[in-house]
Amino acid sequence: MMAHPAGQTAGPHGGTATTVPQVTPRPARATASAPRRVPVLTTKVGLQMPAKMAYDEWERAGRQLADVLDSSSWWLGDWMVYGKDHYTDRYQRGIRAAGLSYQTLRNYAWVSRRFDLGRRRPALSFQHHAELASMPVADQELWLDRAEQRQWTTKQLRGALRSARQGEQQPAAPAEPGRRRLEVPGSRLEWWHQAAQQLGVDFEQWVMATLDSAAATALEALGAAQRSEAAALTGVQDMKGLAEQRSRPVAISA
Repeated sequence: MMAHPAGQTAGPHGGTATTVPQVTPRPARATASAPRRVPVLTTKVGLQMPAKMAYDEWERAGRQLADVLDSSSWWLGDWMVYGKDHYTDRYQRGIRAAGLSYQTLRNYAWVSRRFDLGRRRPALSFQHHAELASMPVADQELWLDRAEQRQWTTKQLRGALRSARQGEQQPAAPAEPGRRRLEVPGSRLEWWHQAAQQLGVDFEQWVMATLDSAAATALEALGAAQRSEAAALTGVQDMKGLAEQRSRPVAISA
């Protein structure tokens, strides 16, 4: 059972109401100049908030709720990874029983697998990590350091990555002989990874097989078009020859 640091009270809609955890130490007993804080309670269907609430308390509650939302992505991702590793024939049944979105959990699990627990940066959001999940570990660490030191938002990180791919921040590495580097957006690469996982094949093998199949189809269609064009040209030439033959003068004996 998952432990919750927050306290629980009876909720108005059945079940329990959970107190949003406080990040500051509990204040001393209330005095006339320092009124006692009234906690914000979370329920399954909403928040119970005091009628009068100071702005700093309201802001603090928002930050704590955002932290819970971001952490839940990691929690669900790790939960999904554990289920796939330990209950390969039953984990999807557990997902249905929990009423969770399988596709969303697959995305969370993919990012969770790409970042071991010790490599995750608490100062950065789950989405920061998702933007970098498709990269090699060394590149992930480089960009995590930059995002953390410069306090980038997810949007700023995405923009820096885009600029780097376009060669504005770093020169492109020289390609190896016989090889060319293809820049692919992280979201599309993640989509391809999901397709390969769905089929249960290695990612690189899936990419090669898919591209080979697409190339074969395109070349086959091109060959068919060329053959059709050649046949049509031959037919035109045959008709032109027949017309020339019909237009030749014919000698008639008297």
